[in-house]
Amino acid sequence: MSSGALKPLRWPALWVGLWGLAMAVVVTTCLLPGDDIPRVAEGVDKIEHAGSFFVLMVCAVQLFATRRALLRAAAWLVVLGVLIEFMQGWFTADRTPDPMDALADSTGVLLGLAIARTRASNLLLRWFPRKPGGT
Repeated sequence: MSSGALKPLRWPALWVGLWGLAMAVVVTTCLLPGDDIPRVAEGVDKIEHAGSFFVLMVCAVQLFATRRALLRAAAWLVVLGVLIEFMQGWFTADRTPDPMDALADSTGVLLGLAIARTRASNLLLRWFPRKPGGT
């Protein structure tokens, strides 16, 4: 991702790194053995999936300045949600792929992308703008 696609934030590498770390946490959590995660009521896991990907997309909205970069981030997150479902089938013994989880992930991405049309889209920029003449 080019630096021109990023908002003029102080410490841009830190914020992009934290976004990457958040994605890694989501992937890791989704690939944990079923016995290592708390049981939830039927359907609540879909809310967890949508919520996780909503947060990831809201983070992307905070980072990326251009429409193209935002759409690429959204597309990547949708692909990531689908890949996680395949990885559950490939790399876990007691987790199964669920297309409805991928749909919940995608719903979270779309809801997070909607934040780009609100005043909340620049919270990080308001709090950590790049200093004039520096980073």
